[in-house]
Amino acid sequence: MTKVFIYPTNSLILSDLIERFGHTPLAVMGEIHDKITTIGIDSPPLNITPEDPKHGLKYAAVEVPAGVRGRMSLIGPLIDEAEAAIIVDDAAISFGCMGCARTNELTKFLTRDKGIPVLELVYPYSDAEGKEFVYKISEFLDSLPKEDRS
Repeated sequence: MTKVFIYPTNSLILSDLIERFGHTPLAVMGEIHDKITTIGIDSPPLNITPEDPKHGLKYAAVEVPAGVRGRMSLIGPLIDEAEAAIIVDDAAISFGCMGCARTNELTKFLTRDKGIPVLELVYPYSDAEGKEFVYKISEFLDSLPKEDRS
């Protein structure tokens, strides 16, 4: 199973498609689940530790706002772990809103720069575009190795 990073990182649709094709989606939902179920973090919304923005320094300079570093402390390790990626641009807010333009730019840059197979698509706005969108994703996922490499 290939570990596939998704952008937007909180897209349930992409995550589901990747699982259906026998791969492992790398999505921020899993990271957040780990954060809020870890002993030592009281409860949401206090689901970030003072250390998290420091971990984000690996991906963003100290001059970058702490919010970007905090987000990158969750997203950066997913990119590091990724063996492939799917990036969907101009997505509708209900598809998975990232909410931070600078984090979005950095996330896409680091993903493209990693040198892994990346499928980049534009969000579909018609039935025909939707069918082509799913077809391209299925072709991409079918081209990836499915054997367990962990």
